[in-house]
Amino acid sequence: MSKPDHLLVDIASAVESEQSNQMSLTVVVQGAVITGRLAPEAVWRERVAEVLRDSERLGPFAAVFGPAGSAAALRPGEDPTHLHFHVARILQGSVGIPETGGMYRIAVKDVSAWTVGDFSYSDH
Repeated sequence: MSKPDHLLVDIASAVESEQSNQMSLTVVVQGAVITGRLAPEAVWRERVAEVLRDSERLGPFAAVFGPAGSAAALRPGEDPTHLHFHVARILQGSVGIPETGGMYRIAVKDVSAWTVGDFSYSDH
């Protein structure tokens, strides 16, 4: 979307203000369908930093996502520009990639379609 959907921005704002990670959402971004739960940016950053710290090769990048690297945090009255997904999957046919869920940061302006809830899939 060249101009972000205000309703989607309101959902992202509610996730940020409530500090809740219970909002399930499915979005379409450049043809890819991504489904999962939204997380507040600070929670998302913390989780990404944790994963990076546990990696021997990627550990040095953890600081970028930690509190010192969060200079881009929202200021009061400012609208979120990104959706922060965790336990998210890219849907392709009947398969979700990655199987265990991943961490995705998606620009609100790039979302072309969305729906509340996450899509399930099965091998049946």
